[in-house]
Amino acid sequence: MSDVVINIENVSKMYRLGEVGTGTISHDLNRWWHRVRGKEDPYLKLGEENKRDSSGSGQYVWALKGVSFEVKEGEAIGIIGKNGAGKSTLLKLLSRVTAPTQGIIKAKGRIASLLEVGTGFHPELTGRENIFLNGAILGMTRPEIKKKFDEIVAFSGVARYVDTPVKRYSSGMYVRLAFAVAAYLDPEILIVDEVLAVGDVEFQKRCIGKMKDASQNEGKTVLFVSHNMASIESLTNKAIVLDNGRVDFTGTPRQAIERYFEQLAKNTAMSLAERTDYNGDGSIVFTNAWVEDERQMMVEEVMSGENVYFCVEYEIQGTVDSYDAVEIAMGVYTQNEAIVTDLWNESTGTNLNLKNNKKGVIKCKISRIPLNSGSYYFNIYCKSYSEVRYAIERACSFRVIPGDYFGTGIMLNDDAGVVLVHQEWSTQ
Repeated sequence: MSDVVINIENVSKMYRLGEVGTGTISHDLNRWWHRVRGKEDPYLKLGEENKRDSSGSGQYVWALKGVSFEVKEGEAIGIIGKNGAGKSTLLKLLSRVTAPTQGIIKAKGRIASLLEVGTGFHPELTGRENIFLNGAILGMTRPEIKKKFDEIVAFSGVARYVDTPVKRYSSGMYVRLAFAVAAYLDPEILIVDEVLAVGDVEFQKRCIGKMKDASQNEGKTVLFVSHNMASIESLTNKAIVLDNGRVDFTGTPRQAIERYFEQLAKNTAMSLAERTDYNGDGSIVFTNAWVEDERQMMVEEVMSGENVYFCVEYEIQGTVDSYDAVEIAMGVYTQNEAIVTDLWNESTGTNLNLKNNKKGVIKCKISRIPLNSGSYYFNIYCKSYSEVRYAIERACSFRVIPGDYFGTGIMLNDDAGVVLVHQEWSTQ
């Protein structure tokens, strides 16, 4: 695993917005004249950073800017980031679908890629013909492809339709066959974009299993893009976080996922009063949410085993008559969106009467918080008289740091699960 199979040096990709084409003839002559004189393309200076939250004013945008990293043989690399971060563009460059505007990409070995649905297959050809076509593109001989043919068809589950043009396939059938072709035609490097979301859950598990086997047992190199953080953590041994076309972080999958969710938290760091992405009739709104430690001081980090308060500030917009019996739920989640628990006042028999207070703070105390170290967040859901008044996701993010939960001085690693359970051991 010491051999570098992919080397990316200062790679950038710029796109022109609007009409397709290279621009006016004067642009082309200007580019040519600068190239003859050994100077930089003057239009590269016009590219703007690829920020989704701004409209931009120029014609050019950098989808990737100054990306550099190495991939070693047998590594499984996860690539994560927000929509528009440059993940798919990076995979297209690695797959040689398009060329970089600047920089150098060196790859050693045959590359098979599964990008968005529709790439890699000729729609007029049958499944059988596309299998042989893709094998030939990878440099395989016909006898070599024949040896793999039955495995490909069996894995994809399209035996009945293998002699039907793929333009008549459903998107699920298309992706199943495309993945089987990419995985079984013996590439040294397998590149998979997030198209696996098209398939059913069982097929997704089989794909993850196949990619894990290819990396761990067959020495293949895998590059995998997904928004499913559980898949990233399960499959990969290293991950890269992209942000606005640049490499923001490189590290272990868990560290990268933490960094990714820090990016998301920055996007939702505005107070709840400024957010408009809530559901409900809005007759009550929550203007802020935070966490307090056992001293009831506002904090961003709490320690495993200490008393913690989840706090929300509310303001009733309409009449208060409907708020003498309010239901509040706080769904607590890990940062990879796995639910930990639901906190709900009704489950404890607690009535929340807000009728006499149009503004105030609601607190939920968690005694000796039984969470292992990691990053978490909670949602808010408010209901009264069977009507949803307010619901919002990622109302507040917080971290739990290791603490002496068991009172023994032993603190569990963050890979020992999410929940800490009180235990009593004995022999009989």
